[in-house]
Amino acid sequence: MTSKRQSMMSNASKLALFAFACTLLVVIVNFFTEDKIAEQIQRQLVKSTNEVLNPELAASSYQQQCYVAVNEPLLGNAKQQTVRVISQNQQAQALVYQTTAPDGYSGAIQLLVGVNSDGSISGVRVVQHNETPGLGDKIETRKSDWIYQFNQQRLVADDDSRWAVKKDGGQFDAFTGATITPRAVIKAVKNVLFYHKANQQQIIQSASDC
Repeated sequence: MTSKRQSMMSNASKLALFAFACTLLVVIVNFFTEDKIAEQIQRQLVKSTNEVLNPELAASSYQQQCYVAVNEPLLGNAKQQTVRVISQNQQAQALVYQTTAPDGYSGAIQLLVGVNSDGSISGVRVVQHNETPGLGDKIETRKSDWIYQFNQQRLVADDDSRWAVKKDGGQFDAFTGATITPRAVIKAVKNVLFYHKANQQQIIQSASDC
């Protein structure tokens, strides 16, 4: 009996040591890769800026300044989000918002949302996500043209019921077998428009060099 108990304790100790080693490895990998992942996301954000602007503006020699925003209810993240003010001849032509859809099917979805000076959307792009391949990943332009539905859309009222998937009475298509992902993206883009409406002038006046 004593030998059996000792064997069980020995196995338990080995399992505990293995679990500790695995946890330590995950912590170490995360420590050394977190900054690199953040840098990659930032590079993708900069690259995607032109994609969410009107083509004419994107092709021009525009100027840009940055504003750092923190608004978890409307921008989906308690961390700082960057807003880029795109200008020509000292006049703001568009704002590009970094935002998060926190309620995607497989976690947070990072987005860029371009908003024209008249409050209409110039473009939306997904910067990072973990949605299911073949279903939720249709939010990517290389998978489908779904994201282009936002172009030129705007809020006509605070309770604009069009901002929902058709299944919920709105105007946006969903994906067969994957409604959670488009719902999350639509909600996030709509929230950006709410934030833009309330803060546009402050952002333009307070923006500084990036």
